[in-house]
Formats: sequence, structure tokens, C-alpha cells
Amino acid sequence: MKDLITIVDNQWPQWVKILMLCLFITLITLIFKWILTFVIKKTNKESGYSVIHSFLKHLSSPLNFLLPLFFINAFLPYFGMDSAVLQGVRRWLDMLLVASFAYLLITMLRVLEDFVYHAYKLEKADNLKERKIRTQLQFVRKVAVSLVVIIAIAIILLSFDGVRKIGAGLLTGVGIGGIIIGFAAQKSLGNFLAGLQIAFTQPIRIDDVLVVEGEWGRVEEITLTYVVLNIWDQRRLILPINYFIEQPFQNWTRNTSEILGTAFFYVDPTFSVDALRAELERVLANSSLWDQRVGILQVTDIKENVVELRALVSAEDSGQAFDLRCEVREQLLKFIKANAQNELPKTRVLLQK
Repeated sequence: MKDLITIVDNQWPQWVKILMLCLFITLITLIFKWILTFVIKKTNKESGYSVIHSFLKHLSSPLNFLLPLFFINAFLPYFGMDSAVLQGVRRWLDMLLVASFAYLLITMLRVLEDFVYHAYKLEKADNLKERKIRTQLQFVRKVAVSLVVIIAIAIILLSFDGVRKIGAGLLTGVGIGGIIIGFAAQKSLGNFLAGLQIAFTQPIRIDDVLVVEGEWGRVEEITLTYVVLNIWDQRRLILPINYFIEQPFQNWTRNTSEILGTAFFYVDPTFSVDALRAELERVLANSSLWDQRVGILQVTDIKENVVELRALVSAEDSGQAFDLRCEVREQLLKFIKANAQNELPKTRVLLQK
């Protein structure tokens, strides 16, 4: 390395020498990193998720910046630069190292998120525990990323003497400034505190089924300031996060995904309820959507010319319950039309001479 630096030093200006040496160290570091990555991928032949695959996926990009900067900083004293130039270059390298390390920490959070997502999958009917953990993880990750970015920016700014002096002066007025900022940002702080409350008390969770503002949908994303609801027809309803603290809403999966569904029928008072009840039992027995918990037919109301029948059925989740209700309506309607068409609601008129 010293011989290479001596040859370059004798032939080129100093700034060209520094640039060439930095490029050389970067190239050697990246080649070594690429070779190591290739060997790891070849030796690790696991299909699907693995911690190694997650590390290679998320940490590859930040290491492309961090490793060259680390080795350039390590070899910097051998560059033969003037002390003033060396001090300036080292300052910029330190700032770039802080930024690269912050980038590495943020991607490490993604590795943790992959592990949790693999351990707690949502692909099952009763996924209450998984939704709890994912909701907390998303909020904690967003807060951690914000803290890492703020700390990294603070460290970089404090490396400048002028900024350090300004910071010392600002500390004397931090009390008044805090009050002013508190009033100005009370809405944002309210959203942040609402997000913190939702993350740990969990009135809503990721993949919860909600009815909000008359819309049915699933919670797709929870951020520090808003919640994204994936509506059944693929629209997105975006609501401020404090809405779920201040306003009432329906949560169909608060404790379990199991749910009851209804189908109503209106027939003549002469209709045979027992025959339709037997048909409902047959339909449910042949349906893969029914979870075998509840399946009954009841007379829920009697009016002057019509009888209201309610089929009450159960399913593992709201999606299957909707499909099961549609299936019950269709099959029982076919039965009524085929076997009791004359017993549908009718208006009776008594004629007197």
C-alpha cells in the first residue's frame, strides 16, 4: 500500500491522488464483499425464509457504503496529506460514516421485522396474537427509525463548531421554546400519543376487520399519523390515527375472527318452517364455509300478512360469513320456489256480497 501511495504521489496532484486511492480501496472492498456474499449464497441453499437471506437482502446496500468508508478512514493517515487537508477529509468521512451507520441500523430493523413476520404469520383464520405483535412492531419500528435519523442528524450537525455554539445558546431558551413548540405542534403530538396508545392498548390491529364511516374493510397500515383501511372493493380509506381514539367504530375481529351472519326470509303465515329448517341443515352440512358452531332458523317476527324468518349461521371470519350468507339465501330461495311457491307472502281480500 505504501509503495502504491508513493508511486501515485510522485505522478499526480494531491486531490487526484486522494480520489484514486479512495476509488482503489472502494473497489477492493466491494470485490471482497461481493465474493463473500456469493460464497454465503452458494453454501446456504435453504429455500424460503432464513436469517442469512434476510441479512443479505437488507444489509447489502448499506454495507456497500459503510465498508469502503471504514477502510478509507482506516488508511487515511497513510495518504500523506497535509494536516489541514487531512482534518477536512476526516470530518467529511466521519459524517458519511455516521450516515452510513444510521442506514445500517435502519435496515437491521427490517431484518428483525422479517424474522417476526416469519414467526407470526397472518395466513390463518384466528390470527389474533399475530396481529397484536405486528401492530406493535410496526409502530416501534417507525419510532426507532425516527430516533435513529434524528440522532444521526444531531451528531453530524454537532461536528460543526458554529452549530455547537448555536446549540449552547439555544439551551438557555429551551423552556420558552418548548412551550411554543408544544402549542404549535399539539396536533402532531396528539397524533403521536394516539399512535402510541393504539400500539399498546390495540383497539385496532393490522388486518383487523373494521366498519368505519359506513365502510367495511381491513386495516392495511398503521403509521404515526394515519391509518389506511383497505375497503372490500379495493378502495383505500385513510383516517387520522386519533380518529380511533375519539370516534366510535366497529371492530369485527377484536377478540376473535369468528362471526355470526344472518339471512332473512319473508313468507306467508301458512308456510312450513320445519321443512325450511331441515333444508337449512342440509345446506350447511354440505357447505365448506360453515364452521359448525351455529346454524339455526328462527321466526323473528309475525306481521299482519307476513312472517319473518331468520337464518343464523357462523363462519371462521367475516369474509367466509358473507359468502355463506349468500349461499344460504340462494339455496333456500331455490327450495322455496321448488316446494312452497304458493306459500310466499300474499295479500288476502275478503269479498262480501
